[in-house]
Amino acid sequence: MTATSSTEAPTPVVPAGRQSRVGSLGPVGLVLAGGISVQFGGALAVTLMPRAGAPGVVALRLLAAAVVLLLVCRPRLRGHSRADWGTVIAFGIAMGAMNGLFYEAVARIPLGPAVTLEVLGPLTLSVLTSRRAINALWAGLALLGVFLLSGGGFSSLDPTGVGFALGAGAMWAIYILFSARTGRRFPQADGLALAMAIAALLFLPIGITASGARLLNPTTIALGSAVALLSSVLPYTLELLALRRLPASTFAILMSLEPAIAATAGFLILGQSLSLPEAAAIALVIAASIGAVRTQVGRGKARVEPVPEA
Repeated sequence: MTATSSTEAPTPVVPAGRQSRVGSLGPVGLVLAGGISVQFGGALAVTLMPRAGAPGVVALRLLAAAVVLLLVCRPRLRGHSRADWGTVIAFGIAMGAMNGLFYEAVARIPLGPAVTLEVLGPLTLSVLTSRRAINALWAGLALLGVFLLSGGGFSSLDPTGVGFALGAGAMWAIYILFSARTGRRFPQADGLALAMAIAALLFLPIGITASGARLLNPTTIALGSAVALLSSVLPYTLELLALRRLPASTFAILMSLEPAIAATAGFLILGQSLSLPEAAAIALVIAASIGAVRTQVGRGKARVEPVPEA
């Protein structure tokens, strides 16, 4: 589970002979590596939950990630307006809520279905902001996928876990909006580091209340730090490097593959197998996500197409 700011980084100059190879295989590999890191980190977090509980795992992940990002980015605290701080605080709240709800979900339902339901948040945001008729098709595909995933009524999945996953999706959509605003107001990854610190400060009391002294166990701290590295620090770094050479539209399409990566991680690490209807449901949601992204890209190209001179 990850998302990045929509601000675009400058594209470095690449020699013509290498532009195609560097511009496609390199950045794509970085994004896929980041997605694998996120989902395998999520699978590791599930194995940690018996030790610390979902709130404890979230608190450890956010705290460790915040410490690393603050040390690396060293963001300035002065010189920001009240609106800047309001934006980054909202970003941090969305980040903490997204993580908290998602980990409560994967504590109750398999990783693959949880990520599939979570992806509905960004997908809904994409459909609503596009306002094109074809997006009814993508929404219909996504709803069909959810119906298959639910078995006609979520009888095979914990309803509470489903609710947490859908809530995490809603927070992911809000996260995307405030990520873009934060990226415009703060240089480099300063806003991300500050938002992560805010999320950690807000969630730490919840984790301490729920897990108590279990958070002080050295093994728990080490595993929680590994989850932070795999689920936050490493993927954010890889995605930041990739976005310097990769169009945002291609990045979004690659991010749509996360439910499949999550299902693979759940199978390999947690032994969570999927039924045929569940696999078909994940495929439909992925197809809907890719279709919505491509529709947005086509709309953007139409907007910027130059008018022929008379």
